[in-house]
Amino acid sequence: MERTAACQCGQASLTVSGEPTLVSVCNCTWCQRRSGSVFSVASRWPKAQIVSRQGETVAFHREGAAGGRVTISFCPGCGSTLTTELETLPGVIGIPVGAFADAEFPPPQYAVWCETKANWVEFPPSVVRLWDQSRLVDET
Repeated sequence: MERTAACQCGQASLTVSGEPTLVSVCNCTWCQRRSGSVFSVASRWPKAQIVSRQGETVAFHREGAAGGRVTISFCPGCGSTLTTELETLPGVIGIPVGAFADAEFPPPQYAVWCETKANWVEFPPSVVRLWDQSRLVDET
């Protein structure tokens, strides 16, 4: 199976094969600001599963809350995030689930940084809640 993630304007896209190794919800304030929502939902893929990349992206770098460098690639035209890479997860690329625009996408297994979760947000019982991402990184 192949899935294609794209930015809002369609200029940049990324196609992956197979299934993601992880789907997680992040409630950190960085992801809240990046996504414009109270949390972000990301899928994680080994880089070997990338089939193709199209278009131009611009990278933004910052220090991650759990340490390590975070690289966010986004479309310079519409500003949509296309990928995230965590230094703490080498060889793995994150793709926002919303970029796939696929109602059948697998649900998240984990919610991280729950101490900064909006009080009114509730996740299904099947979603494991973690206080930070360091435990998630240790488990993947």
